Amino acid sequence: MTERKPPGVSFESWVDRQIREAEARGEFAELPGAGKPLPEVTDTAYDELWWIKRKMAREGLSVLPPTLALRKEAEDALVAASVAPSERIVRRIVEDINAKIREVMFKPPPGPPLGLKPYDVEEIVREWRAAREDRAPGDRHPDGRGKGGAT
Repeated sequence: MTERKPPGVSFESWVDRQIREAEARGEFAELPGAGKPLPEVTDTAYDELWWIKRKMAREGLSVLPPTLALRKEAEDALVAASVAPSERIVRRIVEDINAKIREVMFKPPPGPPLGLKPYDVEEIVREWRAAREDRAPGDRHPDGRGKGGAT
């Protein structure tokens, strides 16, 4: 639509005519979401970034403050350590996450406080051993692999 508004025609009339002509040409037919209600606004207050948040949700993206992302990573590390196939891997997983936790403890990024301290590697290894001993020889790991997984 590169056409300019002719002089002497009100802006509203000119826009209305453009819309009518586009509808007649079928330019609004089969648009995504046609005939469906508009999605409900989830926030009660107006948010200028609503469209960015909706786009990120559609694309499966999320942006967490660094401390919250590290909390999630720490939870995931504990789960990974609990199903690790060897003690060496358990130690490496816990030591790696501890290094990240210490870094944030000494140089806090912006955002909410981390609320974590480094894990006791020996305690987690003891828990891993105990869980491993509790399994019968034919039991499988929670991740579906057999007991003799790769180290």
